[in-house]
Amino acid sequence: QVQLVESGGGLVQAGGSLRLSCAASGNIASIITMGWYRQAPGKQRELVARITSGGNINYAESVKGRFTISRDNAKNTVYLQMNSLKPEDTAVYYCNAAIISRVLGADNYWGRGTQVTVSS
Repeated sequence: QVQLVESGGGLVQAGGSLRLSCAASGNIASIITMGWYRQAPGKQRELVARITSGGNINYAESVKGRFTISRDNAKNTVYLQMNSLKPEDTAVYYCNAAIISRVLGADNYWGRGTQVTVSS
């Protein structure tokens, strides 16, 4: 019914940049929030950044000033521009969205994840 598809992960050296994209598709009535979480090996999944339909944004303290989240409501797409990457940013990054489907109502959706690896 509703899918989130991420792209843009990869391998980059410390100090480099990557841009992640996540597109939502399906029988969507509206999208409330879109955001990014990450999970490093042996650690819990954590919020990286989140943006509401109205443009309110939250960032994890560890990425403030380095990462920028943005959203294209017309395309149901959220982006994460990651600059000044550090080895500790290495993780699987998951797209997340709170979506109201025309069929199923409100629910929380996850993408399959995209690997980001930052080498020192």
